Amino acid sequence: MTSDVPASTSASEKSKTALATYCDREPWQSLALYHLFKWSVVAPMFYGYFRGRIEGQENVPKTGPFIAASNHASDFDPPLLSCCMGRPVAFMAKESLFKVPVLKQGIELYGAYPVRRGMSDRQALKSAMQFLEQGWGAGIFLGGTRTTDGRIAKPMAGAAWIAAKMQVPLVPVCLWGTQNITEKGKVRPKPVPITVRIAPPISPPASTKRDLVDTVTQDCTDAIHKLHDLGR
Repeated sequence: MTSDVPASTSASEKSKTALATYCDREPWQSLALYHLFKWSVVAPMFYGYFRGRIEGQENVPKTGPFIAASNHASDFDPPLLSCCMGRPVAFMAKESLFKVPVLKQGIELYGAYPVRRGMSDRQALKSAMQFLEQGWGAGIFLGGTRTTDGRIAKPMAGAAWIAAKMQVPLVPVCLWGTQNITEKGKVRPKPVPITVRIAPPISPPASTKRDLVDTVTQDCTDAIHKLHDLGR
């Protein structure tokens, strides 16, 4: 773990040392379920119904844990983002979903973890870190909540803080068009075009010092907004 790395060690060396203590990939059961759900449900909807495009998928780490730091504009974002990464990505989910038999086991294998209403940020961050230790990718929305324009109004430091604590890379992801999927008063999602762009990984902050964490948080936000400005 990072606590075992000497203070004089460089950030890149810290990252290699920390990653060496984690699993190379998520559990095979989760990977199998991911591909089953992806190709039977999410991918057909993404490529067919939403005429989806993916750019930059080669930027996703093939092995080791990472954080997918993204903008957020729709309830469809978690499965669409995970589908486009080509690897399972763990996300928070409502606690009530884990009370439904069969569904509970399914979403746990797929990478969801429960979040209670009023749950503290620290508890949520701890859950994300546990998935990273198991070799997963962890999805975190930089703005915390959905925005109507798909941009990040007030970036939160949680993703960069975890990256610094665990010494794992951050992968900025831009979801363009998902803000138009749902329309007030209508249940059926609109068949709007969606583009997902993935930027090259950003190295984690060398420590959890606030100025370093804030700088990396802003770097991620800027990368996402730059991709968002490209439009369709």
